[in-house]
Amino acid sequence: MRDALWKMSAAAQAEAVRGAHVSAVELVDSHLDRIAEVNPQVNAVTQLLAERAREAATRMDRRRAAGEALGPLAGVPFTVKESTAIEGVPTTFGTGRFRDLVASADAPPVARLRAAGAIPIGHSNIPTLILAGMHTRSELFGDTVNPWDGSRTPGGSSGGDAVAVATGMAALGLGNDSGGSVRVPAQFCGVAGLKPSTGRFPADHRVLGPDDPGPASQILVTDGPLARSVGDLRLAYEVLAGTDPRDPRAVPVPTYGEALPGPVKVAVVADPGGHGVHPAVRGAIETAADALRDAGYDVRGVRDVPRMDEALEAYGRITVTEFAPTWPVVRGLLGKGGDRYIEMAMERTPPASADEFMKLMGTWMTIRRSWAEFLDAYPLLLGPSFTEPPVEPGLESRDRAGRDRVGSGMRLCTVTSFVGVPAVAIPTGVVDGLPSGVQIVGRAFREDLCLSAAQAIEDRLGVLTPIDPRAPERRPEWTP
Repeated sequence: MRDALWKMSAAAQAEAVRGAHVSAVELVDSHLDRIAEVNPQVNAVTQLLAERAREAATRMDRRRAAGEALGPLAGVPFTVKESTAIEGVPTTFGTGRFRDLVASADAPPVARLRAAGAIPIGHSNIPTLILAGMHTRSELFGDTVNPWDGSRTPGGSSGGDAVAVATGMAALGLGNDSGGSVRVPAQFCGVAGLKPSTGRFPADHRVLGPDDPGPASQILVTDGPLARSVGDLRLAYEVLAGTDPRDPRAVPVPTYGEALPGPVKVAVVADPGGHGVHPAVRGAIETAADALRDAGYDVRGVRDVPRMDEALEAYGRITVTEFAPTWPVVRGLLGKGGDRYIEMAMERTPPASADEFMKLMGTWMTIRRSWAEFLDAYPLLLGPSFTEPPVEPGLESRDRAGRDRVGSGMRLCTVTSFVGVPAVAIPTGVVDGLPSGVQIVGRAFREDLCLSAAQAIEDRLGVLTPIDPRAPERRPEWTP
């Protein structure tokens, strides 16, 4: 049975540990064996915490033997993005400069998962400093490989977690998302991912010092889980939601809201902003829409989402303005080639003046209001996480055309992060050997509606992972 443990859902793993059908040590060892088997092929797990994980599992087995009740994620191994703190482990951000930046405490989401019984089994790869691009390649750990096809990127910046979950090296991954960093790799790797509402999960991103970042970094970045099934995503959601004194932004909103009257309306927008969508992605949206209709949802095609281009422009201007003062230092940390992605953004979008920045804050609120009105009429929105199938590694850093193509592809992710609403990425099938998927966007703090709709899709279309990595005929050669 041990060989099959890593294939089980997180819920089934925890139930097996709580019921003494398997030990937590057996569960951890099963995942460590899987990591030894497949991580050399995909390079998703960076800092392996084998002994620490076994020690935590041993303590859990002793607690169970003593009659203690175990948590809803008892013994479940999870990975943690290289930018998120695990106590006693370096938070490297994928760069050698931070190789010895040992965390003094768990980040709040790591602490909450631990408290529920989950066990961190390793850090996971990211683009260097989360800033080198969408493709998961770091200076310290190299490229992470998409297990479906090594000639395609796994996405990012939470690409390491998506690959670890997709290949069975962990049952859950803990990433974060400020414009698609959970949802895009979920689509590219065939797993599910949740970007929560701003303020739903507590976080503390002060990894590099005692000072908090500026307003864009505070509001846009949300930690979020990745899993192979919606049920596991829901388990993680229930554990991660809540308040924490380290994060005054987190609000005590109920995890489940009141039921909506009648069939829930779902707006369908296959091509947000009208900038184009690949036929395979349009097909995935149509497939998901049919599944929701079959489940009793009131699915309606609508012309477009609110203020797409205005939101993209404001997002870019605000983030560049906040980032500009530190760019000379950050550019040095990124190194030659690693700076291209941000450099192209800096060249195109000049920082705003103080007066312009104040006006942008008002624009931000106006856009959020427009989206709140839209979602008041349509509680859910069905659209793409990325408007193309998985693209080649490093496309966004090669030239202006590649960067624009990737930025356009993730535009619905960018805008929904900007307005702070929740979204669930969910697979819909396999097209030409690559996973396809969609995202379900909802009203603020109605993650429950998103998860229920995603569950309806999964019930009708099934799950795609775990999978064994598939060796490509030839990986693309590129130099960052």
